[in-house]
Amino acid sequence: MFVGLSDPLLQLAHGERELERIDAVLRSSVETGDEFLTQVASHLILAGGKRLRPLFSAAAFSVMDPPDGASDDAIKGGVAVELVQVGSLYHDDVMDEADMRRSVDSVNARWGNLTAILAGDFLLAKASEIAASLGVEVAGLLASTIGQLCEGQVIELQDVFNPGRTMDRYLRSIDGKTAALYATACRIGGIVADLPRPQIDALTAYGHSFGMAFQVVDDVLDTVATEEQLGKPAGHDLIEGVYTLPVLHSLEGPDGAELKGLLGGPLEPAAFDTAIGIVRSGDGVAKALVTADEYVSDAIDAMSSFPDNPVTSALKDTAQLVVEQARQITAAA
Repeated sequence: MFVGLSDPLLQLAHGERELERIDAVLRSSVETGDEFLTQVASHLILAGGKRLRPLFSAAAFSVMDPPDGASDDAIKGGVAVELVQVGSLYHDDVMDEADMRRSVDSVNARWGNLTAILAGDFLLAKASEIAASLGVEVAGLLASTIGQLCEGQVIELQDVFNPGRTMDRYLRSIDGKTAALYATACRIGGIVADLPRPQIDALTAYGHSFGMAFQVVDDVLDTVATEEQLGKPAGHDLIEGVYTLPVLHSLEGPDGAELKGLLGGPLEPAAFDTAIGIVRSGDGVAKALVTADEYVSDAIDAMSSFPDNPVTSALKDTAQLVVEQARQITAAA
């Protein structure tokens, strides 16, 4: 899913080298004296991932196009955010009883829930340790971001199997679960670059808008993409009772009453097929993509105060790719 989304950033003069630095710091940050803990903590890190959050931190540092690329602190700051993300996935998979993540066994499926929870806690602790090494402001920012992530998750949990979930609560949930992490990655890059505060705020706005678009599109793809494309079972949110933007729009459409009658509890296979068919055939997906387009426009607008250079162009291109790829996959579905 999202094939090549990081390409604009990797094609920068220092892009591939910075990705190598990111991977090296990620791997070293979870190495411990206990071989088993190292294996579990590094499981999803070694499984891959786009590394967009640390790449954003590196790009934010380099937004004025310094010749030497991102500093070690920008790389470490981005890695701290990535560790929070991975740790949250360990916890999410326990709550969802998920079997797969990034096309490999989830940690809970392979080693059990208790191990997954403790390994997730360990990753959050390592993220906090790295953030603390970058100063009080970054440490406080990361702590606040972890709190926002938890708030977003709680809002989602409160609305599980609720066909009356509002779009406002959906947006508040993804604001905390997803957008806050991208915003923080960009903000850390600006902070450690010692950029003027208006520019740091603009980078933060870019990351937030990108993250909102990214999650809306991710929710669209969960509805229309295949398991092979997703690296995890398709339609997982609908099965788990997490009604995302395409579903909420579909509930307001001409087949909304039929869809609402199916939702509100666990779905039998036949009911799931009918429900996801309604969502796919109506205009809920298209309306959700319009919302994603709006967030992409906001992200690009946030970069308007920066000079035109390869870094700012790459950030704009990355935002545009999110919706472009979603439309390609949706059209082929």
